[in-house]
Amino acid sequence: MNRKLIRPNLSEIKEKMNRESAKKKAHPPYDTHAENYYYLKQMNKKTPMGVVFEDGETVEGYIEWYDKNCIKLNRDSAPNLLIYKDNIKYLYKLNDTKEAKEKS
Repeated sequence: MNRKLIRPNLSEIKEKMNRESAKKKAHPPYDTHAENYYYLKQMNKKTPMGVVFEDGETVEGYIEWYDKNCIKLNRDSAPNLLIYKDNIKYLYKLNDTKEAKEKS
């Protein structure tokens, strides 16, 4: 009895693998530019901002410019500051906190 060996065609397997890999979702982009949009919006309006540092200290002013690692905060009654983003816990608008206090 002769048995016939069945071998798959390699080109068919490669095509199938290419089709399956093309169906996979692409990873979302690393940078959404949301941070850039937020900074530009606050800079253009010269919105009074509060900056809270990791240690709890708070400074107030408006953002003059920013880059990848830091922001420049202009203050009226004190020297301007160059603040590293790594040291910032969060930012908030001073107008929002005043309105919230008036409502309550």
